[in-house]
Amino acid sequence: MPELAVPAAEAGVRLDRFLAAQDAVGTRARAERLIAGGSVLVDGRAQPKSHRLEAGATVSYSEPAPVSSDLEPIDLGIPIVFEDEHLLVVDKPAGLLTHPVPGFSGPTLVHALLGRAGGGEQTRPGIVHRLDRDTSGLLVVARDDLTLARLQGLMRRRRIARTYGALVRGRPPSRSGRIEAAIGRDRRDPTRMSLDTETPRDAVTHFELIEALPAHSLLDVRLETGRTHQIRVHLAAIGHPVAADPVYGNGPELGLGRQFLHARELRFVHPHTGLEVVASSPLPADLRAALDQARASPAQPIN
Repeated sequence: MPELAVPAAEAGVRLDRFLAAQDAVGTRARAERLIAGGSVLVDGRAQPKSHRLEAGATVSYSEPAPVSSDLEPIDLGIPIVFEDEHLLVVDKPAGLLTHPVPGFSGPTLVHALLGRAGGGEQTRPGIVHRLDRDTSGLLVVARDDLTLARLQGLMRRRRIARTYGALVRGRPPSRSGRIEAAIGRDRRDPTRMSLDTETPRDAVTHFELIEALPAHSLLDVRLETGRTHQIRVHLAAIGHPVAADPVYGNGPELGLGRQFLHARELRFVHPHTGLEVVASSPLPADLRAALDQARASPAQPIN
């Protein structure tokens, strides 16, 4: 990991500008990617790209290992909810990454679908959208370039309806609502997404109360946009974080080791046939058990 001492003449320079000026980095875009990926430390701590450097500070960075394009299929027994010659709808289990990322060598959904999915990048064939590693549920995957392009077009035009089941702490002030708040990398912690960001992107989330529980609420959540961690960030922002969320909530509860978030329904018009595709997925066993426990919990003050 290269270490760079900040000279007195560059005190006050932004972190991204300082890094981009180094021959081994070379461009502002590459510097921003390294910072956003958490690969840059200032005196041992991650800082946002706008951080102003002090004279004598130590800037260290590491280049993530490239993602290998030499992928081998792995049979993970992924349930296929819908399949034809153009696309698939799959039910991803929690704990599985959607596609390979730098620094991770384990199996992903892409490995399980090699030979059945296609189109686009070699390391993520057919991938139209993704789910967080510990979020379970439905994903639509293309089988060829044309289908991928058409599905991506539907996604951009917000024509793929995605509904999630989410158990949250407390009870929202209304039975339904719309959260509109831009999201981007957090100013202070580039590993988190946040409303407090220098790179805001429009984000809209809709929710509906399905069941009020003693200390929790079961919601249906519909995405209008699809930003990274959008549901988790938006619900935490209104004071009702997703149950057991280790990053934006209170951490483990109800016997869960992951956030209570499940992509339960996908609805879209097939890009070739024009027929409506509706796919659904029941709550996995761990979320059903947590929901039963939440229903049986003693009454607590509702925020």
